[in-house]
Amino acid sequence: MDSLTRAAGKQAHVVCIPLPFQSHIKGMLKMAKLLYSKGIFITFVNTEFNHRRLLKSEGAHSLDGLPGFKFETFPDGLDASESDNTQDLRELCALVINNKMAAPLENLLRRLNAGIHQVTSVLSDGFMSWAADVAHSLGIPVVKLWTVAGFGFMGIYHFKSALERGLIPLKDESYLTNGYLDTIVDWIPGMPNIRLGELPSQIRALDPNDVMFIFLMESTQRATNGTGHVFHTFDDLEQDVLNAISSMFKCVYTIGPQQLLLNRIPLAQQERLKSIGSSLWEEDRTCLQWLDSKEADSVVYVNFGSVTVMSPEQLMEFGWGLANSNCSFLWIIRPDLIMGKSDITLGAEFMDAIKNRGIIASWCPQEDVLNHVAVGGFLTHGGWNSTLESITAGVPMLCWPFFGDQITNCKYMRDEWECGLEIHNDVKRGDVEKLVRRLMDGAEGKKMRKKAMEWKKMAEKACGPDGSSSLNLEKLVLHLKN
Repeated sequence: MDSLTRAAGKQAHVVCIPLPFQSHIKGMLKMAKLLYSKGIFITFVNTEFNHRRLLKSEGAHSLDGLPGFKFETFPDGLDASESDNTQDLRELCALVINNKMAAPLENLLRRLNAGIHQVTSVLSDGFMSWAADVAHSLGIPVVKLWTVAGFGFMGIYHFKSALERGLIPLKDESYLTNGYLDTIVDWIPGMPNIRLGELPSQIRALDPNDVMFIFLMESTQRATNGTGHVFHTFDDLEQDVLNAISSMFKCVYTIGPQQLLLNRIPLAQQERLKSIGSSLWEEDRTCLQWLDSKEADSVVYVNFGSVTVMSPEQLMEFGWGLANSNCSFLWIIRPDLIMGKSDITLGAEFMDAIKNRGIIASWCPQEDVLNHVAVGGFLTHGGWNSTLESITAGVPMLCWPFFGDQITNCKYMRDEWECGLEIHNDVKRGDVEKLVRRLMDGAEGKKMRKKAMEWKKMAEKACGPDGSSSLNLEKLVLHLKN
């Protein structure tokens, strides 16, 4: 008897399995809360490593859950660590490729199925294709959640086409700088005339067997093994590419921005759900009090996300660029931001130069910060969560893309949405100073802020009572319940 037959007439039970990184956990947890608010029983599955980190950052009882919202764990296959640093991306992706997490997940799903609430569906991160294989082997249908933009997904999906056309792998490192990456790619549906170098950065692989290249390409190519696909986006933001994706796969649901949909949940339930957090680092909320002392649109918020790393030299260039801009700023420097270093110092001279004008914290409640009236610009790595959260808050961006889909996100915020600027990889303090001033002051900054506010209004419309994202959420709930 398959899972759907066993569950007929019973409450839907969805097991949520994120890719074990901060942004993916955050996106999956918000999706889980939305489904829970619609009456679906949720089991949320973290790796043991991230479960421990969440308990440390959010509190000993933060994962106790709620009636009908439970947490489970399975091992990730890496050596046990007490570190709070982000795990090595390539190592984890290699484990995913080699199915090293499959057996523990199968055991977990079998145990859950032996309980009162049999599993009716798995909501798997799209980049956890092996989880879909495990679920299917047990007769459990799978819906995939893609925590990237539609154009990010489509760019990665067409890595295979670029490979077959002989555009990649690059012949040698000279191709990174000789203009080859400016080659126009005009055959990706919904993404006309994008350049090769504007696709997610793994397209620049010199080795066709590169772990990250294979991991991303195979994950998207295997998208067909889902009964549905959820994208954290909204239709107006990238309509052409979403139309193309909808023609390729059945049951495509654009559901975002997630937080705007969560804001529509009845207040009593919102308060209960707030007890379940997703931050792998402890958040410093005192920075919000500092923002209270600043004028509207006067502060640059700086955060390079949970995975980006930089050299000590790049840190200093960013620091002095910010200091020399004479703008107020809130800078998040997480403990593992500098490659190979745990102690991060900018020096007494720098700290004296930014006195009363800039503060540094190790982590913060980002959405609260972006929505604070004092924040007028966001210096970001351009991760999709951060990009969408900035659009939701109506805040223009200055982007320093590090890797992956951040490259493509930056291209869209700069060229398509006209609410962002880009810092190129060779970070120089003079460029940072100039670009921060362009973002925060003058006609150009006002124009970008106006565009960001226009996108914010469209996001709010999508999440309104009859908006596309609200309607798609209802369709997804019916999909999962049936």
